[in-house]
Amino acid sequence: MSTKEEITEFLSKEFPQSTVSVVEVGNQGSTVRQEIGSAHLRPGGTVSGPVLMAVADSALYVAILGEIGLVPLAVTTNLNINFLRKPSADSAILGACILLKVGKGLVVGEVFLYSEGHEEPVAHAVGTYSIPPRKTVK
Repeated sequence: MSTKEEITEFLSKEFPQSTVSVVEVGNQGSTVRQEIGSAHLRPGGTVSGPVLMAVADSALYVAILGEIGLVPLAVTTNLNINFLRKPSADSAILGACILLKVGKGLVVGEVFLYSEGHEEPVAHAVGTYSIPPRKTVK
């Protein structure tokens, strides 16, 4: 298992382009946060779908790293998202993930996305990650 601090350091080193921050991690879950600015909006003043998908994917990855440790080659194999309502253009997006199944080779989790300060979710995602085989030392 990895701590919030270890995951934050790992993400800043391996994904310097990412602006998603880790709020909490543990107990087979995570919460991440994405500040929203004009670059994240599509015409009509709503947060773009790709931004929401990135937050969902990040929340899954953080929850997985918190559960199995820093495994850089864990990769998304599937991500399905349902957009439920228009996100606030003036609020950060929060991604709250819970892992549903942690297997040897696959991990499945779900993420609810919220505009910070609002109770109703703006999107719901379910994703699967492939976990590379771990080498055993003899």
